Amino acid sequence: MAKLSLRAVQKLTCKKRDAWWTVILVDPVATRMLIVMARFNFITPNRVTWAALFVGLGSAGFFLKGDMQSLIIGAALYHLSFILDCIDGKLARLKGNGTVFGGWLDYVFDRIRVLFCALALMGGQYLRNGDERFLLAALMVVFLDMLRYVDALQIYKMRMSMRTKIEKVTRERQEAERAAAAEGPAEPDEAQQIRFMEDLLRENPEAEAEVLKEQAGAGHVVDLHAQFRHRFPWYLRVRQALLRSRIRPHLISGIEFQMFVFIVGPLIGRILLTTVVSAILLGIFELIIMYKFWLSTRDFTHVMAELAEPPSGAGSIAPHLHRGRHRRGVSGDPLTAPEFQAPPAHEDPGFQPYPEPYPAYEAPDQQPAQTFQPLPAPAYQQMTQAYQQVRTQGYDRPAQGQPVYGTPGAVPPHHGYPGDREGVG
Repeated sequence: MAKLSLRAVQKLTCKKRDAWWTVILVDPVATRMLIVMARFNFITPNRVTWAALFVGLGSAGFFLKGDMQSLIIGAALYHLSFILDCIDGKLARLKGNGTVFGGWLDYVFDRIRVLFCALALMGGQYLRNGDERFLLAALMVVFLDMLRYVDALQIYKMRMSMRTKIEKVTRERQEAERAAAAEGPAEPDEAQQIRFMEDLLRENPEAEAEVLKEQAGAGHVVDLHAQFRHRFPWYLRVRQALLRSRIRPHLISGIEFQMFVFIVGPLIGRILLTTVVSAILLGIFELIIMYKFWLSTRDFTHVMAELAEPPSGAGSIAPHLHRGRHRRGVSGDPLTAPEFQAPPAHEDPGFQPYPEPYPAYEAPDQQPAQTFQPLPAPAYQQMTQAYQQVRTQGYDRPAQGQPVYGTPGAVPPHHGYPGDREGVG
């Protein structure tokens, strides 16, 4: 690997926004160690992750002893473990050999390190002093650490879900507007693609939100933090001031909480007090994040309500329905399109077209296709004799030797009734 300067390594590996503990106390050491470790090919990000776990378990062993010297050594090892934990990600970004499994391994090992160190630190103090409050403190540390990371993961998933829904509804609305305007299907250009204000602020941290919205086009920018900035206008100025030093506004996160519990508390000899204070501060910032997310969901509901309104072309008559006397500018007969024709016989064998509702109209001067044919003479005479006989004799007398049953509903004797069988008596 080519030799890189410290400034180049920092630019390639350090995050644009990070915890203030990492920016001030970890990155200056981690980047210098990274320059040395990157020269050796056998040092991979996953191996550095394993090393961070073993060093963290070593710090838990010193925490369990409980004496002041062991607490200081344990705090130093825990800080070294956290530095190695940061180096594995920086090494993956520098060499480009990061994997999905490596990210999962880093996350799981972090939780294991916190669990063992919390039980060892608080358990060692309980065994030394017999104070049961340390057992409750151990449970509180593990619970808050898990709550912090689970809550962050769920909020991230919900934010991605809201963004996906907005993009989908916006795309469907644009397609409906193009269809109402009788435009052909076309791919949306860059001007029609939706942008999110949080992405614009991440790319331009020094710019104002209104300026970015005007530059990107107000109709194509979705702001899911509008209510939060409206209620706390000073937040954007504080955020910009912190981002100049790469410090994120979330001042007390899971990283700072761990550092106060496992480093600051053992070094000053006030483990229980430091744990309680850092837990309260972490809880306050978590409530702020939840409140900000709640306002973001309200912004999402408002945006979805605006997108659910019918487009400008709603209620207009489709072109194929303009079939009045003058056709209103529609060329040809729209019903002659292929989609309105009967399917071929090989596609739908059982299809039978409807008959014409009215016969074809013929001009008066044309002769009909079929003419009346008179009956033959013998048939005509037979019909005449039958008619005269009915007029003179009626229906009750037999005609030409055949019985005539004039009574309505009479049944011939040899027929019987339905269900009768011969020979049954």
